[in-house]
Amino acid sequence: SVFVDDQQKALEFYTGILGFEKKTDMPAGDYRWLTVASPEGEDGIELVLEPNGLEAAKTYQQALHAQNIPATAFFSSDVYKECERLQGLGVKFTTPPTAIEHGPTIAVFDDTCGNLIQIVQV
Repeated sequence: SVFVDDQQKALEFYTGILGFEKKTDMPAGDYRWLTVASPEGEDGIELVLEPNGLEAAKTYQQALHAQNIPATAFFSSDVYKECERLQGLGVKFTTPPTAIEHGPTIAVFDDTCGNLIQIVQV
């Protein structure tokens, strides 16, 4: 799961911009049990868009962001192509595609919901 400051905004970003599909959307008190999944893995892993309504969650999320630590990472077969696509949709990158010596190529973007997300190409 990733903590988000606005579940509806997160759903729109993760589906409309990143290309995930809404998997589960059920009321859960003042919030929703809201998950998205890759269209390539219908029965695969679901990502919970978890509200940061508790103070501990909000503090954790803000601390990660302030220290430039990604909340999660997604793999891509072509980081450069994916970054170009996302930039065309208005996504703001805090780290452009960068080849790490003896490691992967990474890029980091802001998901507009309080998180930094890393894209990794190995």
